[in-house]
Amino acid sequence: MKKIFACLLAAALMLSLTACGGGSSEDAKYNTVESGKLIMSTNAEFPPYEMQADGEGVYTGADSVKFEGIDVEIALALAEKLGLELVIDDMDFDAALIAVQQGKSDMVLAGLTYREDRDELMDFSTSYATGVQVVIVRDDSDITDLDDLENDKMIGTQRGTTGYIYASDTPENGGYGEDHVLAYDNGALAVQALLNGQIDAVIIDNAPAQAYVASNDGLHILPAEWVTEDYCLAVNEGNTELLDALNSALEKLINDGTVQIILDKYITE
Repeated sequence: MKKIFACLLAAALMLSLTACGGGSSEDAKYNTVESGKLIMSTNAEFPPYEMQADGEGVYTGADSVKFEGIDVEIALALAEKLGLELVIDDMDFDAALIAVQQGKSDMVLAGLTYREDRDELMDFSTSYATGVQVVIVRDDSDITDLDDLENDKMIGTQRGTTGYIYASDTPENGGYGEDHVLAYDNGALAVQALLNGQIDAVIIDNAPAQAYVASNDGLHILPAEWVTEDYCLAVNEGNTELLDALNSALEKLINDGTVQIILDKYITE
């Protein structure tokens, strides 16, 4: 039951970025919500991509809240390339998607993967990482492989994610049906429901799954991959100038090894 979804590749990357009202020079060709700032909407409940930091962290936001993670560091590097100040706006995953569509944020970076229905509302960047969704179960579970999920099990996912969308789809389309899937505001709540015996499994990306299993006794990850996807950032539909600027900066960060260094820092396996 493995599905592969690739991000929409940008048709062209700008060869030069001479900026705008929100950019890094007087000639900027892209606009941001607030001049001189790059506002990122996210859900900081998705380790190791975005999470609140216990210690110093790499970014200090409003009210001195500290954030760290793969997406946070990539966003910081993008903002630096564009000569902008990063602002992180933490909210529910669904709200993070809506914020960029309503022009309240410049981009959403939240372990986001491409889907055609999302592409009707937002424009996606090139991919910067590959994500694998897996299944977490309790050690005493009778679920031993992916096929066992089809036997009227209750599955938890994070609300608004592709994990929820795919799992809640009809069995004819490879899902388990809405009656067998519960959506939680974040992965931690889904895992807690699993520990409490309220659900039988949690479907979530492998990196946060590894973190949740490491911090909670009595859980393990099934050996097979459930879904493989590519992570992207997204801007509001039609915001081509900003997307081109971000894609150009992202391409440079990929080519000079910065993105891989960030990935290796947080994902060691």
